Amino acid sequence: MVREIGNTKAVEKLDPVWNRLRQEAEEIARKEPGLGGFVYSSILAHASFEEALIHRLSQRLGSADLGADAIVTAFGDAISAEPEIGFSARADLLATYDRDPACTRYAEPFLYFKGFQALQTHRMAHRLLQMGRRDFALYLQSRSSLISSLDINPAAKIGKGIMIDHGHDIVIGETCVIEDNVSILQGVTLGGTGKETGDRHPKIRQGVLIGAGAKILGNIEIGRCSRVAACSVVLHDVPANTTVAGVPAKIVGKAGCAEPSRAMDHNVEPDEVVSG
Repeated sequence: MVREIGNTKAVEKLDPVWNRLRQEAEEIARKEPGLGGFVYSSILAHASFEEALIHRLSQRLGSADLGADAIVTAFGDAISAEPEIGFSARADLLATYDRDPACTRYAEPFLYFKGFQALQTHRMAHRLLQMGRRDFALYLQSRSSLISSLDINPAAKIGKGIMIDHGHDIVIGETCVIEDNVSILQGVTLGGTGKETGDRHPKIRQGVLIGAGAKILGNIEIGRCSRVAACSVVLHDVPANTTVAGVPAKIVGKAGCAEPSRAMDHNVEPDEVVSG
């Protein structure tokens, strides 16, 4: 965990994401004095990205049932056990900034975007589950789902550099695997197909773009750098570097680019379409 030190240039070199986040927070406080206390308590009062992240999430998740202080302690335990959480959170923040044209500053996902915040809550809950704290992890899932409308099972395995755009009405099941650099839009379900047990949820490989409203069901694989068109229902494996669309989804063309999750291009050009 990177801690703030006296030499500003050293901080910038060691943790440029945290340095820029603090600069943006200071600018917000100057331009919107009424938000000064909020920005200070969320970012500027803290010595590291991880510490600020824990505070921001805990303030969002705290309730009459479980206060923010208890969540701060649990999240501190999670990050101490798995420092990689902080690096993954930075990668998610950068992915959101890079891929979402509505995001113009690092501070926006950190302070305001529920997709980013729900994903970081999942990272904490996943680690706590691995530490044997199942009920605390399930409480976090329940509370995060209530306030963000994203329901991510704490057992799901999620890589880094993930962008969840709009972050609304998303379900990610227990045995789901999402690899690095995946982009997911609103209304997506990564679910099962019935009452089966065991390994029953999708495996989303690196670089995949999943369009709004898509439903991917069952223990199937969405191949590396593929695209799933909006509102598609996918029930079978999808090869790498392809685009699928429809209900049920069928291959309609190539992926169209090297890494769809970064390009965020949902269009299928006529010359890409595979003839019957």
